[in-house]
Amino acid sequence: MQILVWVFEVLFISSLVGVFPLSLAETTSPGVCSEADRAALLAFKAKIVKDTTGILSSWIGRDCCGGDWEGVQCNPAGRVTTLALQGPVKDSSMYMKGTLSSSLGSLPFLQVLVISGMKLITGPIPDSFSKLTRLTQLVLEDNSLQGNIPSGLGLLSHLQTLSLAGNHLKGPVPPSLGNLRNLGMINLGRNSLSGPIPASLKNLHLLQSFDLSFNSFSGFIPEFLGQFRNITFIDLSNNQLSAHLPISMFNLVSLSYLSLSHNLLTGTIPEQVGNLKSLTSLSLSSNKFIGHIPASISRLQNLWSLNLSRNGFSDPLPDVSNRGIPSLLSIDLSFNNLSLGTVPKWITDRQLSDVNLAGCKLRGSLPRFTRPDSLSTIDLSNNFLTGSISTFFTKMTSLQKVKLSNNLLKFDLSELKVPDGISSIDLHSNQVCGSLSSILNNRTSSFLEVIDVSNNLISGTIPEFSEGLNLKELNIGSNKIAGQIPSSISNLIELERLDVSRNLITGTIPMSFGRLANLHWLDLSINRLTGRIPTSLLGIKFMRHASFRANRLCGEIPQGRPYDIFPASAYAHNLCLCGKPMPPCRGKKQETSQ
Repeated sequence: MQILVWVFEVLFISSLVGVFPLSLAETTSPGVCSEADRAALLAFKAKIVKDTTGILSSWIGRDCCGGDWEGVQCNPAGRVTTLALQGPVKDSSMYMKGTLSSSLGSLPFLQVLVISGMKLITGPIPDSFSKLTRLTQLVLEDNSLQGNIPSGLGLLSHLQTLSLAGNHLKGPVPPSLGNLRNLGMINLGRNSLSGPIPASLKNLHLLQSFDLSFNSFSGFIPEFLGQFRNITFIDLSNNQLSAHLPISMFNLVSLSYLSLSHNLLTGTIPEQVGNLKSLTSLSLSSNKFIGHIPASISRLQNLWSLNLSRNGFSDPLPDVSNRGIPSLLSIDLSFNNLSLGTVPKWITDRQLSDVNLAGCKLRGSLPRFTRPDSLSTIDLSNNFLTGSISTFFTKMTSLQKVKLSNNLLKFDLSELKVPDGISSIDLHSNQVCGSLSSILNNRTSSFLEVIDVSNNLISGTIPEFSEGLNLKELNIGSNKIAGQIPSSISNLIELERLDVSRNLITGTIPMSFGRLANLHWLDLSINRLTGRIPTSLLGIKFMRHASFRANRLCGEIPQGRPYDIFPASAYAHNLCLCGKPMPPCRGKKQETSQ
């Protein structure tokens, strides 16, 4: 869903006229850089103490308008009009460290200011930015900016885009932002902002995109949202908003994306939801909605993603005809008060990519889908499904993730024939039997990243692991698996999480564990392991949790972080483990911590 949000916002920004006004620079040669503007830029550079992007290394020479200063553009008079410094958000090695210099407020001709994805730029947004009265685009996303949003930003009357997302800003939204009557996009998401949504924002009649997600806003969703006739994108998810949905919101005939998930909203979905004829994505998950899902939802001709999970919606589901919601690709009704019994035909008979019906009180055999080849994700967990799985995956050629945990499925692992491209299989808490070698062998797909078959009736031993597997999570806990952990476990070089607890595993912990460099969760508890905890585990730098409890281990615990600071309960009920955090080993004086 975050990818979907990103796509919507990128499309919106790129649709704005003159977001990055390159045309002027392309058609007219800029003049020699103003000395005052050059000084302001160099003062900004001086406040950046480290720049691994290499951008600022190009800021040399007298002429900042000659095209050599990366991210800087000027007008024919040699005045800086654009400063656009964008770092790659997902590359943690590329960043700028420092603070925003107030000198940037001394660039009076600046129209576009973009400093985004720099990660380690801290401190406040300078008050001097209120002097940038020609500014049309202000984007300070994905840094580490702190403090409050300056009320002076409300003086930037030409501003069309304001994005301060992905920082550490706190406090209320200043009411002065309601003065920005030319604003088409406002994104304050992923901060620590609080308080109500200011009433003054009702003046933003040109607003097309409104994102306050992942903050701590409280109060109600204001009625004035229904006045934004041009709005296409609203994301207020992951806040503390409460009360009912305002009816006015359902007059927004241009609205394409609406997410109000993870709030405290109550009441019912009004029938007027069917008026949102442009809606493509609707997410109301994790709230306190009750009542029936309205039949008018079937009128949403463009809707392709519907998420109503984790609420209190009750039976019956609307009777959706074959022509209702014709664009639907993804549906999530999980964890409501629904007692479906069987999956409705209007779900099984259409071409869907994602079906999530966890905790919907489904019973009987696994459902048959008319178009199994289109399915990418299936979650039917926490139901009462019974029987075998032998033919369930037939023709599911696009399937990537399947979750059938917490059911009453009873089958042998040898019956499990999964598609080659599957990446995640979760079958925990069923009545699955058989041997792990049926799913972990030299034919196991390199696409498979997650296997969870814990809390079943699986027996036999842990098979050898061949090279080329890309497993990141393996959970085989709470079964009847015996034998030893093979040293070939080290071939799982991508492994991040391993749980083999509550089995009958014997032998020693392989030294080869130390080669699992990405491992951060390890649970070997409640088995019959003997010998020492190998010191090779000290080579795993990212370990956050480990449990060796209730085995037959003996000897000194590896004396180095994090093993010597894990709680003593992680080592309890063994034969004779010693050393921090347990009592000192005999004949060895234990150092006191500094």
